Amino acid sequence: MAFLMALDQGTTSSRAIIFDDGGAIVASAQQEFRQIYPQPGWVEHDPVEIWETQAGVATIALKNAGLGSGDIAAIGITNQRETTVVWERATGRPICNAIVWQDRRTAAVCDRLRADGHEPLIRSRTGLVPDAYFSGTKIAWILDHIPNARKMAEQGRLAFGTIDSWLIWNLTAGEQHLTDCSNASRTMLFNIHSGCWDDELLQILNVPRAILPEIRSSSEVYCETRTPFFPIPIPIGGAAGDQQAALFGQMCTKPGMVKNTYGTGCFMLMNTGTTPIASANQLLTTVAWKIGDKTDYALEGSVFIGGAVVQWLRDGLGIIRSSADVEALAREVEDTEGLYLVPAFSGLGAPHWDPYARGILIGITRGTSAAHIARAALESIAYQSMDLLDCMTADAGIKIGELRVDGGATVNDTLMQFQADILRLPVARPPFHETTALGAACLAGLAVGCWKNLEEISNRVQVEKRFLPKMDGEKVGRLTRGWKRALERSRNWVES
Repeated sequence: MAFLMALDQGTTSSRAIIFDDGGAIVASAQQEFRQIYPQPGWVEHDPVEIWETQAGVATIALKNAGLGSGDIAAIGITNQRETTVVWERATGRPICNAIVWQDRRTAAVCDRLRADGHEPLIRSRTGLVPDAYFSGTKIAWILDHIPNARKMAEQGRLAFGTIDSWLIWNLTAGEQHLTDCSNASRTMLFNIHSGCWDDELLQILNVPRAILPEIRSSSEVYCETRTPFFPIPIPIGGAAGDQQAALFGQMCTKPGMVKNTYGTGCFMLMNTGTTPIASANQLLTTVAWKIGDKTDYALEGSVFIGGAVVQWLRDGLGIIRSSADVEALAREVEDTEGLYLVPAFSGLGAPHWDPYARGILIGITRGTSAAHIARAALESIAYQSMDLLDCMTADAGIKIGELRVDGGATVNDTLMQFQADILRLPVARPPFHETTALGAACLAGLAVGCWKNLEEISNRVQVEKRFLPKMDGEKVGRLTRGWKRALERSRNWVES
């Protein structure tokens, strides 16, 4: 039996999970790290703390499994995307804290990019929109605000990386500076058509090429570890951004296959095959992964407030004591009786991109109860996901067979059943939620020959429960029309 280790470096914690070659979890460990907020809208992490927590949980997971480093066939890495680290090549020391993907300090820079007419080029080359979310403007900010940083970068003395690159650098004692194409595609510097860093984009964003990592595929043996806590070196066999890794972990390997991750927000990705599809509906086009010479692409949409709406019911309204209580409360009523909650607490994400929208609870009557509000909150998650899938279907022109789901909120059967009903599609839930880590482990295992091909991995995919649509079409249409009316009333509420 082969064992694979996934290093799952997330926004709030570092995890290590060891899988056997059947995809079962053998052992795991997790450790949170600090969130740093220097100013409103700024979010930072300490890169050294990220590395130390990731190294620590890897050691603990091995101990918990009763294994040594020689028992691990390969390591796969998955990571919070877009978070930006710049460090000295000679010493490996970061020159400042990492700027996290949530950070908005470069929003004005992105406004200028649009005002200067660069958005069409950025969209056509990268599949992204000019936004502070992505790494490119974060790199430029660091080089322009840290003393001597730009001069050092131009001299080749600094290295930039997303978190995958930072981990690989440390795992190899500074010998390897590389990234995979899925992470590269989130920088706003990568041409998704040529598969290379784009010189024109580097010039527009004022980022020196000398600072950038080498781009590799998502599943290949990059190198071996060189670190004391792995006495026997382990091959590093793959890397992918967290949402792409979840898409792979769900084995959405054919065009038209879709996964939705239900967390604080929701991230939906559709595999579109070997051709990148430009969205006409304000979705992102991104690299899913590259295996061998074949690159798969995806359409991506994000919902800002998914599971966070349940946290609001708990912390804001106080109508539930814990998030787990929401399903029982919602089940006290058969439906919302015309009540809709649009959780645009910080605006609307894809496909609306309306920062001036605000939350709205509409359809209240004298008979409205806490149970109706709880049910409307759950249904809002499904409606927002429906909007994403409708756009993906229109963009790709591909018939969808089912929606594969993961994330903490999928334990809620009421939500999953309503999602199936409103989409009029089967919703397939796996037996466990660690599909992101599983995807990283599978990419690494494929690289070292644990499996011969994707079909062999796909045959191991399990479904714990499949939710089939039960609601009649007339009711689906009526509910959907009501959602769209409520959504429209939430738009453009804040005066710009």
